[in-house]
Parts: sequence; C-alpha cells; structure tokens
Amino acid sequence: MSRIGTVVRMQFVNRWTFIWIPLIILGGTFVITLLIHWMIPTDDPKFGGGAQAPMWYMLSAGIMAMAATFPFSQAMSITRREFYIGTMTAGAITSGIMALVFIIGGLIEDATNGWSFNSYFFRLDWLWQAGAVIAGIFYFALTMLLFSMGLFFATVYRRWGAPVLTIGLVSLGLVLVGVVFLITKFELWGGVAQFFMNAGVTGLTFMLLGLTVAFAAAAYLPLRRSTP
Repeated sequence: MSRIGTVVRMQFVNRWTFIWIPLIILGGTFVITLLIHWMIPTDDPKFGGGAQAPMWYMLSAGIMAMAATFPFSQAMSITRREFYIGTMTAGAITSGIMALVFIIGGLIEDATNGWSFNSYFFRLDWLWQAGAVIAGIFYFALTMLLFSMGLFFATVYRRWGAPVLTIGLVSLGLVLVGVVFLITKFELWGGVAQFFMNAGVTGLTFMLLGLTVAFAAAAYLPLRRSTP
C-alpha cells in the first residue's frame, strides 16, 4: 500500500498535469462561455459551451501519466501492478475533484438563476434530470473514461510501439464507420435514439462506468510486459 501511495505522490509531483491545467482549462472555458451567453440578446436559458474541454484534456493526462513516470517508477523497484493502481488512483482523484467542481457550479447556477442571466455552464438540463448525485457520477465517469483511454493508448505504445498503436486506432475508426454505415443502411437510428432515451441519464452513466472499467482493465494487460 505504501508503494501505491508513492506512485500517487509521484504523479502529483507535477501538479500542473493533474490539477492546475484541468482547472485552468475549465476556468477559461467557463469565462468565455459566460461572456458569449451574456452577449446573446435573449432571456431564454442558454446551456453548455465547452464544459467538456477539461475532460478531454484527461485523455492526454493519461498518456503523460505513463510516459513521464513509468520509467522512473521502475528504477525505484515499484511493480507494474503498484504503478497501475497508483496511477489509476491519481486519475480518480482528479476526476473526483472535477465532478465536485461541476456539482458545486451546477448548484450555484440553480440558486442564482444561471448567474442572473439564464446562463448554464455546469448545470445541463438533460443531465440534471436525475439529480445532482447522478450528474456528479456522470462527470466522474466521463473524466475517468478519457483518462483510462489515454493510459490504454500509452501502454499499447510502450508495449508494441507506434505501428501497432496506429494500426489499432485506424482499425477502431473503421469499425466505428462500419457500425454507422450499418445503422444508416438498415434505418436503425430511431431505435438507437429510443434505446438511449429509455436508458436515461442513469443508464448512460452506468454505461460510461462500464466502458471505464473495460479500458482500465485493457490498459493493465500491455503494461504487465512493457519495458521502462
């Protein structure tokens, strides 16, 4: 357990990667969004505007968490399992902070009528239908999913190199295009939309959690045989 804690502290040595850069991105997009909403000449509610930007940054944070500290951890005789658990814990801490900020921001927007001019950056109406707790879990799951994806890509690169990672990404793109083609060809978009509507925010949140677990588990497999 102490070695896992060492990995967590190691990841947070550079607080810019896990704390300050995500918060700067969040603060910047928040200010820009509020200014844009303030300039829109309507009293109708205005939603969104880049709130997901810091979450997408976590994709690169997952990559940097592997590239920057893995060789150093191996020099300290930390096992790959300990490095993996510690790194995922660091990602979960940042994801939890991000979710907490979004919950607090959403509650403030609800109490102030959208900063007094119907501007909603944190509190997306469709997402908060299931309440603040589910919204917070959704934000956590989405942030953690992107972090896990970044870590997975980094471990694949570390284990097999750029050619395999590139081929894998291209193959994934082709599969997605194929799925979209089949859905379009057989006119299934209505059924897909109905599925997500029936699932609701709660169902979508647990889907994200499931994908997070899948990518997190997949990231550990190549890490077990990765060279420093």
